[in-house]
Amino acid sequence: MRQQVELALDLPPQVANAGVGVHGATGPHEVFRLPRLWQLHLYGYSGTLEFGGVSHPIRPGHVSLVPPDTEVHFHYDAPRCEHLYAHFRLPGDGERRRLPAMQDAGADAPALRALLRQTVAAHAQSPPRAAAELWTALWRTTTLTDATENGPRSRHPALRAAMAHIEEHLAGPLTVPAVARAAGVSHTHLTRLFRQDTGHTVIAYIRHRRMERARHLLIASTLAIPAIAAAVGIPDLQAFNKTCHKELGASPRAVRQAASG
Repeated sequence: MRQQVELALDLPPQVANAGVGVHGATGPHEVFRLPRLWQLHLYGYSGTLEFGGVSHPIRPGHVSLVPPDTEVHFHYDAPRCEHLYAHFRLPGDGERRRLPAMQDAGADAPALRALLRQTVAAHAQSPPRAAAELWTALWRTTTLTDATENGPRSRHPALRAAMAHIEEHLAGPLTVPAVARAAGVSHTHLTRLFRQDTGHTVIAYIRHRRMERARHLLIASTLAIPAIAAAVGIPDLQAFNKTCHKELGASPRAVRQAASG
């Protein structure tokens, strides 16, 4: 089993520094540690990272996380090696999430790269913005396709893309072919992915997410029920009431009254 690290992400990180690291100019090997800071690196080169007695191959698009006060050994395959980095503290003490110390970001690498560049850009001018960007990047590392069986549950990239598309378009018409196109897979393959991961069809998953949002709006807002129905993509009130009974076990009005009572 690969080396694992544990992160508590219930609070945003405190960014001490972020930038573009340039290494290898003074030699093919460097050793250092950061006594109080985590290290996140997103690599653009090949080499090797060693810490805790474990050696990790570095490849472009790989991302590593190293806990504070850990001595790291870098071996570079070229005289100039660049990576995006963030050095930070994690003040949270909530549930810890386990994930590999080194992962291949795969299709998520461009999104991670964009988040880290925003962290770098914001660090000097807006520390809260930098913390928000890095927090998002850290959460993204917990859902990479490379996650191990002991870490967060791995999801197929197409499934993650489909679920994101559904969340962004709950208020509008959603069809399985349209979701499949957004995810870049066939209708049949998407259906298979949803059944394997959720146990439901795509349509059933969409219905469930719509009604979870409806439940929230019924309980947490004073929006009129017709407005809530429209906001979750079921503007026909008869259909909305029927779906609410099926998914939530009661009428919209009853769900709202039960919460206020």
